[in-house]
Amino acid sequence: MESSERPDVAGMRAYADELRDMFTRLQDEGLELHARAKAVQATETSRDGLVSVTVGARGELVRIDLDPRIYRRPDARGLADTIAETARRAAATAQERVMKIFEPVIPPDQFKAHLDGDVETVLARLADQMGGGR
Repeated sequence: MESSERPDVAGMRAYADELRDMFTRLQDEGLELHARAKAVQATETSRDGLVSVTVGARGELVRIDLDPRIYRRPDARGLADTIAETARRAAATAQERVMKIFEPVIPPDQFKAHLDGDVETVLARLADQMGGGR
């Protein structure tokens, strides 16, 4: 850093360099990473083993498998809760797999904040980097 350069300017330059490098890597590897991420599916099984849920990369429902033994205990609310909880776990697993695919080009915490729509974390990280507080 030049002696006349302020820390905030140096931080902005460093962050701009980081963004440029990330963008270049995304350009180079983006199509392959996108195809791999799009193909992600995750299956989770309920704790009692009676419900299996498969979701896609964005958490969209792909398949539900119900063991016939669920009919021995008719509890519609319990079954619905089990399906929902199992689907949430499957979606979390799928999200982790997608983040892992993009990890070489996007830091996982930054990617997760974007996926979660956590604007505060994204902006806080940007402010830290722009201010040179890295």
